[in-house]
Amino acid sequence: MPFEELVHEGTWLQWPHDYTYGFGASEFEPTWIAMTAALVDGEKVHIIAYDEIHEAHILTLLASAEVSMENVDIYIAPTDDFWVRDNGPIFVYDSEATLTILDWGFNGWGGNTPFELCDVIPDSVAEFLQVPIIDLSAMVLEGGAFEIDGHGTLMATRTSITGADRNPDLSESEIEDFLEQYIGVTNFIWLDGMFGGLEDVTDQHIDGFAKFHGNNTIVTMNDTDLEYWYVSQSDRAILFNALNSNGDPFNHIFLPLTQYNVTTTWGQSVGFRASYVNYYVANGVVLVPNYNDPQDDVANELIASLYPDREVVGVDCRNILINGGMVHCITQQQPIGATGIGVSELPQLSEDELINVYDLLGRKIQTPKKGVLYLWQYKSGFVKKALAH
Repeated sequence: MPFEELVHEGTWLQWPHDYTYGFGASEFEPTWIAMTAALVDGEKVHIIAYDEIHEAHILTLLASAEVSMENVDIYIAPTDDFWVRDNGPIFVYDSEATLTILDWGFNGWGGNTPFELCDVIPDSVAEFLQVPIIDLSAMVLEGGAFEIDGHGTLMATRTSITGADRNPDLSESEIEDFLEQYIGVTNFIWLDGMFGGLEDVTDQHIDGFAKFHGNNTIVTMNDTDLEYWYVSQSDRAILFNALNSNGDPFNHIFLPLTQYNVTTTWGQSVGFRASYVNYYVANGVVLVPNYNDPQDDVANELIASLYPDREVVGVDCRNILINGGMVHCITQQQPIGATGIGVSELPQLSEDELINVYDLLGRKIQTPKKGVLYLWQYKSGFVKKALAH
């Protein structure tokens, strides 16, 4: 599975609607408009609309906001909700470097919400794109339940994957076998997690408080803020002492929580301080959840220092946070498509296609110039990647 930081063909969004719950979409839509506007200059934006009426409504909204439609596609497929990270397609490359969709089981976070329409979205996307799909419904797996570093390491909480409301008939060893075979990981960082009931239907998804940057850094929160986020002392110890696939310890970058409890645009307190770790790395931009809070600027600047070749765009997530999610929860990346060339045959990038940058710890690193398409290979480094025809 390609790392999120690698180049995308596009980003998938499931647009909010009122068909399931009867209200709320108009309060959420400004977030989707802002994301679309920020993404279109660097990649395709693939929007899933419930029906033709919903599609026309979306087109009107984007036109009113003067969003360029050159890189926007809209597909029709009914959905229960808008959390595409969890129910949407997981894109991987097979052994022949062919883009393939993994269709994991989705049960509404353990049966807490309607899910039958969202469960078939990966099939719909495979049909839209005419790409292969692998039926993995034997195992429930939400996209926000795991993070990968692109170098063989996966990080997750047991409560959101191995728990009884997700995969009661699979052992942890069997689950790891699935993840090794289809995600391509061999090194597991398992936190125990915490069951959240109706207050956190995800049962403590990892993408709310920990994220990889490359294969040597975990972006998270400090010990006090993680405790506030109900991450147990034992899980904090696991997180801070984790090793990558080479057996080396990770560096840790700490993002703040909001200074205050988040309040929606209509004045309702969500009742807690919010995380900035749930950001989304796209082509040329990083979408960071913002909350009209003094810590927005602090978090944005820290994240900008991690991604010097990308522009940080703060996306207002106050209203969707009332339902428990942020930017990463409502986006799903699609990597560059198949080329017909085996990955092992791709040539390395030349020096004039790379630039030297400095990370937050002052280390000089090389990264492809903006606009250069590439894959990362563990043994070869950055290699060229052509667009599909």
